[in-house]
Amino acid sequence: MSFTDLFESGHHSRNLSHFASIANMAAINGELNPEEEKLLKRFARKLDIDEDEYKTVIKDPSKFPINPPNSSERRLERMHDLFEMIFADHKIDDQERFLIERYAIGLGYTEELAAKLIKRSIEIYDGGLNLEDYRYLLNRDK
Repeated sequence: MSFTDLFESGHHSRNLSHFASIANMAAINGELNPEEEKLLKRFARKLDIDEDEYKTVIKDPSKFPINPPNSSERRLERMHDLFEMIFADHKIDDQERFLIERYAIGLGYTEELAAKLIKRSIEIYDGGLNLEDYRYLLNRDK
């Protein structure tokens, strides 16, 4: 196996675990609604998740551990993806907030930084922000 194959395998493994985290967020309230399913399909395409992997993850997303990226840019992108899924129904409930806090810590944020990031994200996020707007608003001083 070449170095490139190892890198691609590790990259896909991180994408699969990220997709599972997104699916876990979507499934927190029971059955998926059409908007959540649509977003999950979009994230599956974006993360190069094939149909068999999709079905396996949807069946039990908790089987996949968090596999954090090395860069802060990628961690922020993953948090944005999760907020997009959470706000598919235009609200965040206590279970979703608890899970995203745990996920942020799993990505490598400290508890304090995770709490600040999530609080600020909830204040600015309306379910339709693109990554650049999200990054700008998150880092902007009040």
